[in-house]
Amino acid sequence: MKKLLAACLLLCTTPLLACPDWPAERARQELQSLRQQLADWDDAYHRQGRSAIADELYDQARERFVQWQGCYPQLGITAPPALPGSHGKLRHPVAHTGLDKARDAEAVRQWLAGRDDLWVQPKVDGVAVTLVYQDGKLSQAISRGDGLQGQDWTENARRIPSLPTQLPASGRLVVQGELYWRLPGHIQARHGGLGARGRVAGLMARQDIGEQAQHLGLFVWELPLGPLDMPARLERLKNLGFADSAALTLPATDFAGIERQRQHWYRQPLPFASDGIVIRQGRRASGQTWRAQPASWALAWKYPYSHALADVRQVQFKVGRSGRITPLLHLQPVELEGRRIARVSLGSLRRWQTLDVRPGDQVAIALAGLTIPRLDSVVWRTPQRAALAVPDAERYHPLSCWRATPGCEEQFLARLDWLGGGKGLQLQGVGPGTWRALHAAGHLQGLLDWLELGPEALAEVPGFAERRAERLAAQFDAARQRPFRQWLRALGLPAPDSLTASDDWSSLAARSEAQWRQRPGVGAQRARQLRAFFADPEVQRLRQRLAAAGVQGF
Repeated sequence: MKKLLAACLLLCTTPLLACPDWPAERARQELQSLRQQLADWDDAYHRQGRSAIADELYDQARERFVQWQGCYPQLGITAPPALPGSHGKLRHPVAHTGLDKARDAEAVRQWLAGRDDLWVQPKVDGVAVTLVYQDGKLSQAISRGDGLQGQDWTENARRIPSLPTQLPASGRLVVQGELYWRLPGHIQARHGGLGARGRVAGLMARQDIGEQAQHLGLFVWELPLGPLDMPARLERLKNLGFADSAALTLPATDFAGIERQRQHWYRQPLPFASDGIVIRQGRRASGQTWRAQPASWALAWKYPYSHALADVRQVQFKVGRSGRITPLLHLQPVELEGRRIARVSLGSLRRWQTLDVRPGDQVAIALAGLTIPRLDSVVWRTPQRAALAVPDAERYHPLSCWRATPGCEEQFLARLDWLGGGKGLQLQGVGPGTWRALHAAGHLQGLLDWLELGPEALAEVPGFAERRAERLAAQFDAARQRPFRQWLRALGLPAPDSLTASDDWSSLAARSEAQWRQRPGVGAQRARQLRAFFADPEVQRLRQRLAAAGVQGF
């Protein structure tokens, strides 16, 4: 068990996550639900010839199942076969070994320790195949299947122009490689996988691949019964006519060189999609001894995911200053392009209503512009749909929540954040934490209550020392001297740039919609908003308070 755990720590492609805190029945539901989802994706991929999910998300979903399965082994729920319906009955002359996958750079370093005779290849994102030639003539093409038996692809293989049907060889020759979708000049870091693997699998699943056969290419990564050392195998590949495959198998001396080559292939054009590199030891055992399990002499080091599978822990609905409701997903942290992502915004309540994301759902996260996390899709849903307290969109709008009444606290505090911030009154040393502390202490029920707070009252607020209280009181007092237009901007006036230096409250409040539309940059909608702002009873009460405080223009 200890050896198994050590291997997982070295080779798992994603960091180990803490086990979910589920009772047995909940765990059973979650595992069975994910198992069925995996089976449905497999059926679409292998039987229907379509890719219902991005390859990297499918891989992560399978990893997630294995993780949960390890957390609840007593349930005895096994994963569906990785390639249902594609096993076939045609036996491979040499088993397909598969690859262990390094979790990170440190895992690669550990694998390299004590090894030499190293070589690197692109890990082509396609579909594995065995080609058997008898006296130079293609006699069989077999899908990978379970590594021991696969489907008979011979007829379709003979229709692929890039796949030679005749080779300069005698006797039996076995070739293992990858059928890929031709993508000339493809840059993986920029374009991603483009569903290339699914397109190849779907095409080969047809009875007749037709003219689309011209889109398929072949990358040969092994001659299992060929020479045992790499240079001799590469020379053999060239002599057989697979020079392009041989040219992409390069010697490496150390980790730094391997890492540089990985970055090069990730960011420079290749004729196919690739999801990482394969590191090989040149000399390996004869194919006659291979088994359908990961080989000890090769390791895959995948590229960073462009989409990360994330577990939704909480759905929060933030009400902003203008009353806009923004759903925010709190995630089990994931890494993407070197960034740790724990939250993502859905942008609007309408989008949340469309997606209906709940805690426990698994979502696909990507980076917009390489910096901003975004939700791309819900990958699968938890069978237990948690009830959520969703704010009523009709209750919140640009003229709601001027007071901290029940249900209004969030928008009210957002108004204060804006009022004291860089686009408002620019109060130094006053931030969201300040307003929340004053509100918690019972000092803020209305938007302008802080104007009456002196040093003594502020010093009584928990966490406010005497000197801080004095500085705050000075900032609050200085706010009375801010210009009229700055105050209106701080209060949230629509189109504050439409004001002129001669404007005051009385003249602005008396303007009709038609008069507002005469101002530069004010259309019909903005004119209605301006008219509603000055006519709102709560805003008029704020105006009276500011006038009493001696603020200019009110």
